[in-house]
Amino acid sequence: MGADAVQEQAEVTPTRQVMNYLVVILVASGIFATVFTAWTPASLSPSELAGQMAAVLGEESGSIPPGLSGEEGVIRIGVVAGHSGLYPPTGLPDPGAVCDDGLTEREVNMRIAELVVRYLEQEGFEVDLLEEFDGRLDDYRAVALVSIHADSCLPINEFATGYKVAAAVDTEITDRTQRLVTCMIDRYGRTTDMRYHDSLTRDMTEYHTFSEVDPLTPAIIIETGFMYLDRDFLTNEPEVAARAIADGVLCYVNNEPASRFWYEEE
Repeated sequence: MGADAVQEQAEVTPTRQVMNYLVVILVASGIFATVFTAWTPASLSPSELAGQMAAVLGEESGSIPPGLSGEEGVIRIGVVAGHSGLYPPTGLPDPGAVCDDGLTEREVNMRIAELVVRYLEQEGFEVDLLEEFDGRLDDYRAVALVSIHADSCLPINEFATGYKVAAAVDTEITDRTQRLVTCMIDRYGRTTDMRYHDSLTRDMTEYHTFSEVDPLTPAIIIETGFMYLDRDFLTNEPEVAARAIADGVLCYVNNEPASRFWYEEE
């Protein structure tokens, strides 16, 4: 090989290497774009989505989001029925808020939670119905977890109506968790036509389950309404509340557009 040919190869090889890297990057970007664009119930089943995510990310890399298993084809979602099960310090059932006529928050939460599980299972997801202090919550891994509660049954004032949604104040996955919060606020408000009540309490932002689940599991708590002024809705239309919660989860999982302040925009 002559000196001119050697010089020409030395100049061309780095250029070709750069082009090869660009091709690899473009192909990888195309794969990710295809997967996330297709992430809708109409185009990909949960098992198909899990398989594609696993193929793209590679299970051996440890990058698979918690609850997504390409091998098992599972997208797992957790639903906690607030105050269900036994309260550990006493070993007795915890009714939560109680109305004068005996209606308990526990009853309201369980009825809505069971319907949420049914709706999400109909969409093809694997859903765990969990108790308030469920042993399975320790390092629980899922694409999302929602704990369902209801607010006071006391006649506080005329403004004690509406729903609340909160996540942990300190979380390792702020973006994903806030996205789940935004989706839930948006879909619950739109579906139920209830007002968003922003008086969040420490019992919500420091909810015990937030520190129990795997730190990479996005987890939120929702107060579905006040058991005094919103009683008719909570007791007579639990399927609407449940559909709204399921829609909030689907909004997050399917990466659908949502606005935290939709009610101020209309």
